[in-house]
Amino acid sequence: MTRKSIEEQIKIKAEKNKGIAKHMVSTQSLVEEQILKAQKAGKFDNLEGMGEPLNLEENPFEPDEVRMVFRILKRNNYAPYWIELGNDIDADIEKFWQEVEKFEKYTRLFFSGKNNRISIKRFENKQNRFLEERKAILQNINKKITDFNLHCPAFHLTRHNLNVINEMEKVRNRIKP
Repeated sequence: MTRKSIEEQIKIKAEKNKGIAKHMVSTQSLVEEQILKAQKAGKFDNLEGMGEPLNLEENPFEPDEVRMVFRILKRNNYAPYWIELGNDIDADIEKFWQEVEKFEKYTRLFFSGKNNRISIKRFENKQNRFLEERKAILQNINKKITDFNLHCPAFHLTRHNLNVINEMEKVRNRIKP
């Protein structure tokens, strides 16, 4: 198959699909038009339950086989493992950046005064330990994210692992003297 014949086939298919696209747009506008007419005619007035809060106790998308389990968990203030794990991940990330902020303040305070060689060496050792600990924490958070993704029932709710190298670079930039 030559490049020209492929381009011709693409053009032919595009021409055929134009009609479908026009039909879809016209169908959508037709439906919207019907809804607007019904609103103006007052057909949505006085509907059953109008003005009352929605009952969101039951999830209509929840599989029947787990509905009872989730109801029991909810009544006892528990959440599915993956949700609890997601909350832990969020808390770990927040705590991580709070600790970075504390060390950043410590760095500014340390260098606001005069320091001798010994105290500077001590600071450098403390900074290196701090960076090693932060790296280990990020790696641990990534393990939790992997666990979360394995237990999460929906792909679109999964999380990306943290890029440890990039995150550590951000930390280094924040705690520079």
